Amino acid sequence: MARKKVDPSQKIIDASLKLAEERGWRPLELPEIAEAAGVSLAELHRHFVSKQAILDGFSQRIDSALLDELDDELELEEPARDRLFDVLMRRFDLLQPHRPALARVTYDQLNDPMALCGSLRQLSQSMRWMLEGARIGTGGLVGAVRVKALVAIYLSVIPVWLRDETADQSKTMAALDARLRRVEGLINRLNGSGDPARNGGHEEGAIN
Repeated sequence: MARKKVDPSQKIIDASLKLAEERGWRPLELPEIAEAAGVSLAELHRHFVSKQAILDGFSQRIDSALLDELDDELELEEPARDRLFDVLMRRFDLLQPHRPALARVTYDQLNDPMALCGSLRQLSQSMRWMLEGARIGTGGLVGAVRVKALVAIYLSVIPVWLRDETADQSKTMAALDARLRRVEGLINRLNGSGDPARNGGHEEGAIN
């Protein structure tokens, strides 16, 4: 039986995270990552033009895996805030095996403003997809506000998640729930209330 060929881009991402966990993110060089992944530097370049692109690829991989789950399991009858809570906790669940590596990446990027700005661009895209996955619209001014609000919420919960040693991530869940409720009032004031997603469409009202 023929062995299934591993996508080189996935090998590069996995090798990068392993090295980050062992040594930190900032000191890593692209040739070192290529060697650990078992690919040439030219092959690495064909898939990723920078270390930030590797992180972006990892984030996109998580987003895709999550959206695949949601296609069959999202409960559209739930209130929008509950759907969004479910989506974000699923994302944390998918990230959990990589938490030690992501802790090192996060620490190093907090001390590198340029790298942090690069990660924030991808995070905004990911949070837009999290809202779409929860069937909450992201179009127009209100949609842009929702994305920015969710980026802020997510960034504020990340430190809690990184330190959460509970078996069921209860500290993370509590922090996320509190922050979603806190921002709910602001979104309600901006765009009223309602939940058209109950009828199968994207919600254009508040996160409620």
